[in-house]
Amino acid sequence: MSGHSKWATTKHKKAVIDAKRGKMFAKLIKNVEVAARTGGGDPAGNPTLFDAIQKAKKNSVPNDNIDRAVKRGSGLEAGGADYQTIMYEGYGPNGVALLIECLTDNRNRAATEVRTALTRNGGSFADAGSVSYMFSRKGVVIVPKAGTTEDDVMMAVLDAGAEEVNDLDEAFEVVSEPGDLLAVRTALQDAGIEYESAESSLVPSVTVPLDEEGARKIFKLIDVLEDSDDVQNVYANFDVSDEVMAAVG
Repeated sequence: MSGHSKWATTKHKKAVIDAKRGKMFAKLIKNVEVAARTGGGDPAGNPTLFDAIQKAKKNSVPNDNIDRAVKRGSGLEAGGADYQTIMYEGYGPNGVALLIECLTDNRNRAATEVRTALTRNGGSFADAGSVSYMFSRKGVVIVPKAGTTEDDVMMAVLDAGAEEVNDLDEAFEVVSEPGDLLAVRTALQDAGIEYESAESSLVPSVTVPLDEEGARKIFKLIDVLEDSDDVQNVYANFDVSDEVMAAVG
């Protein structure tokens, strides 16, 4: 899993400064709005909203945009859309399993965009259930390394329900059961350890190792999928070595 995590962490870090910044902002704001609609507009009583706001702030989304999203979601301001979460299953090049999570107000548009992205980039739709069984829902917290050691992180989260701490070169990844995510995040805060993001994620139980050519193909497919406004997250079960990561750049 570490190869995929390293790639995802690096990619999202770069996304802050590249041309997709506006698109990323829109998705983070959508997350905030949906979290407020689902669990209420008070971050203190809605951990999902708290984490969505934190992630938006850490990715430099302006506070005004975040505040308006909370108000739209909680019904204090007009203009909120009726977003639905849809999970599509598929396969990419080299048999890589894909779960494509959409947050959309138009199911037909989302399905068309996902199907087009898959078929044009060596992928295909899969039957419901044929891919999802390979993934488990987990809580994932990303902790920047700056001034923090793996032992520091481990000591802080061990009693909070963390299952493992992975080294991603520039950050640590803390994995837990979804129900322990809040406790893990709180333990890090209590220990004075800064974290980059805390969210529920889908982690593969089996991974497919990729060479350079395979990695380039799957990275391109995921980029095309994530370019859709309706696609919120793409989960995949590929793994790439540090050498392949360096070669792909």
